Amino acid sequence: MEPLVELRNVSFRYGTAPVLDDVSLHLHRGQFAALVGPSGAGKTSLLKLVLGTLQPNQGDVAIDGKSLRNQPAPHVGYVPQLETVDWNFPVTVEQVVLMGRVRRDGWLPWHSKAAKREAHAVLERLEIDHLAGRHIRNLSGGQQQRVFLARALIAQPELLVLDEPTSGVDMRTAENVLHLLADLNRQGITILMTTHDLNSAAAHVPWVVCINRRVIA
Repeated sequence: MEPLVELRNVSFRYGTAPVLDDVSLHLHRGQFAALVGPSGAGKTSLLKLVLGTLQPNQGDVAIDGKSLRNQPAPHVGYVPQLETVDWNFPVTVEQVVLMGRVRRDGWLPWHSKAAKREAHAVLERLEIDHLAGRHIRNLSGGQQQRVFLARALIAQPELLVLDEPTSGVDMRTAENVLHLLADLNRQGITILMTTHDLNSAAAHVPWVVCINRRVIA
């Protein structure tokens, strides 16, 4: 069976600084995998290579058998680190989720009633529909994480990519996020996430890949 995600002998550097060295990795449909490693190990850069927002200096990255050379990854939902989000931007939960339809609909000054119904259906699936009119900056870390999950899911992705989804939240919220991801995986979504917490990943994620510029295990 052809892997959904495949990295073949991938190396990447920023300028002259090596970030990833000869990384080979594959992920099949229906798998739930975590990339684990210390800060600076290259985890986020690897995710960006999978998304097609970075290009490898050597090797190749393919999604569903198609190389990502000079093109974005198809059918991929992305959830960034909460720490990278500008919380001062005045936007509601509903508006954030509808941003996830841009790849499907293009940039539009308005959203159809059907799009809004779909947004609320995804929010309801994640048990946060009651927050639709709230400003995202006024939510808890766990609620914010669910909002960005909803934004990714409304794009109907085959693959869900998350950068440190349990970072910046308390232990109970982190557990809830991981349980939610496990539920989504059981519903058929392939998941690739990063984390620096090996113990938590080993307890909740079926497939753990240790990385520090290279795949360690």
